Parts: sequence; C-alpha cells; structure tokens
Amino acid sequence: MNIILLGPPGAGKGTQARRLVDERGMVQLSTGDMLRAARTSGTEMGKRVADVMDRGELVTDEIVIGLIREQLTNDDAANGYIFDGFPRTLAQADALGNLLAELGENLDRVIEMKVDDDALVARITARSTCGNCGEVYNDATKPVPADGVCTSCGEKAEFVRRADDNEESLKTRLLAYYKQTSPLVGYYYARGDLRTVDGLASMDDVASQIKKAL
Repeated sequence: MNIILLGPPGAGKGTQARRLVDERGMVQLSTGDMLRAARTSGTEMGKRVADVMDRGELVTDEIVIGLIREQLTNDDAANGYIFDGFPRTLAQADALGNLLAELGENLDRVIEMKVDDDALVARITARSTCGNCGEVYNDATKPVPADGVCTSCGEKAEFVRRADDNEESLKTRLLAYYKQTSPLVGYYYARGDLRTVDGLASMDDVASQIKKAL
C-alpha cells in the first residue's frame, strides 16, 4: 500500500509516519531526509543535489522525482511507501502519479490531517524534539522528561526547538501551505483517494483514525 500524508507543518505527519513504519513495516519517504542523504551519498544525483543546495537554490521537482524513483526502484518495500512532505504542488502530484504509473505502482490512499490554525500554532510553539531520535515532545501534552532521558530511544539527550517554531514563522509557513499545497485536497478528493482525519486529536486517536482510513 502506497499512501500520502497531507497536512500543514506541525500537523503530525512525521509522527504518524514513524508509527506506520513500526507497525506495518512501510518505508517512509521524507523529501528532507532524502535530500540530506543524497547530498552526502557521492552518487551523480547526490552531486546534483549538493551543487544546487550549496548555491542556496531550491531543488527542482525533476531532482526530487529522480530521488523518489531511486528509492522506489532500489528498495524492497513489500508493505508500501509513505510519502511525507511530497507532493507539495499540483505539478508534483501529477509527476508522482506519472512515476507510479510508469513503475506499475498505485497510490492507494491520501490521508489529510486536518487542523485548526490557532490550535496548531499553540502546539508547534510548545514543541521540542529529541536530538538523538527526533521524538517530539510538547510543553503541555508531553513534557520533556525531567531526567533528560528520551522515552523513545532511552538515551540522555539534548531536546531542541526548531528556530522557525515561532508564531510569526509558522504563520508564514501556513500561508505557503494554503497557497501551494492545500489545492491537493480537492485534487485527491476528486480522484476518490482522499480520507480526512482530525490531526489535533491525541497521537493514539489519530493513529486509530488513519488505521480505519487505510
């Protein structure tokens, strides 16, 4: 099963993707992770990525699709893929659809993690992550352990906040999402692929909703 997790920054896509990886053995394809890995890989595609990023330019859709193609053709993912953070635009959605068709793969479900903007801002400005494993904590709902030991990896860790996890930066990121990515909701709804879950429910509740949607 191949799925897309769709939603604004901070909706919890990464957290739910990790649960699907653990519970279903799926492969998470995060464009950010792929770009970072490619940059240091030494491959021809990696050299292209490093060149673009070193110049401070945006990586083109062609390069991202090339990285996804490498993953889809090189990995053995019998239980399917989770596309996290891609596609972000209608053009990328078309390109991904064409790639999947070319490789004989299907897109089985698109999960929209719907959130309220004000609640999302409150959530994100209170979050921090484990510097070792990336586990997400929240000042209100899941505070950083007093002993500094991550409950996920069990290691003593530095818990960090992203520099752009502030109200002003988040509203800028939300505006970009609504301008570029939210049209995908209608796109996949028209195709019959879309299912919507409450992204502001508890992590377990969201996971349960996603399980039903799949």
